[in-house]
Amino acid sequence: MARPPTRPLADYTTLTFDCYGTLIDWESGIWDAYQPLIAASGRVDITRAKALVSHAGLESAQQTATPGMLYPELLARVHGSFAHHCGIETTSEMDAGFGASIAHWPAFPDTADALRRLKQHYKLVILSNVDRAGFAASNAKLGVAFDAIYTAEDIGSYKPTRRNFEHMLERLEADHGVARDQILHTAQSLFHDHVPATAFGLARAWIDRQGLSKGGAWGATAEVPERPEVDFLFPTMAAMADAVEAEG
Repeated sequence: MARPPTRPLADYTTLTFDCYGTLIDWESGIWDAYQPLIAASGRVDITRAKALVSHAGLESAQQTATPGMLYPELLARVHGSFAHHCGIETTSEMDAGFGASIAHWPAFPDTADALRRLKQHYKLVILSNVDRAGFAASNAKLGVAFDAIYTAEDIGSYKPTRRNFEHMLERLEADHGVARDQILHTAQSLFHDHVPATAFGLARAWIDRQGLSKGGAWGATAEVPERPEVDFLFPTMAAMADAVEAEG
């Protein structure tokens, strides 16, 4: 999956990040947010693994169908679809509660420290499939000030749509003087990030939180038919920060 790097990590000036799945533990957040529905249903057969796979398909379909919908409303729709898919009853209050849950999704334990270390070497940029308010709640857990933040609310569509990457690249060059070859796109999701980043010719660092490179499960991230090659592969953000510092 990871080809031999053609350039050292120190050769880049800017790290562009996916947030949810890379910096924020969205799978734990999503699973926790489904608990009121599952508990009310009395079902014991809805496991974390099954719920996350179902969520991945439902969320991707909803993002394609309603690209301009704000993420909390989109999550509420997905919650209703998940209940219908499982054959259980939901309420508008449960749906809305799920939509508002993003503020409670935890950061991975290594994220804040790794970002502070990386901030000493790079500009840090967010390209995320959420709304501004949702990211602001998560940003409080991340421990750094990002140099630029681009959300689905700003762009009017969700990754992996080309428009999201086009917007990011245009704004980084116009507002920050960052050229495409200075960027290392850093993300967990092959579906949302590495496939489109490959199409745009960006260098890529895969933060393989799910252990997919070693046979792990896809979870809340939709599968891709063919895994793209990446320039760097790290199991965690801490491992990436270690590698940057090891280069001196």
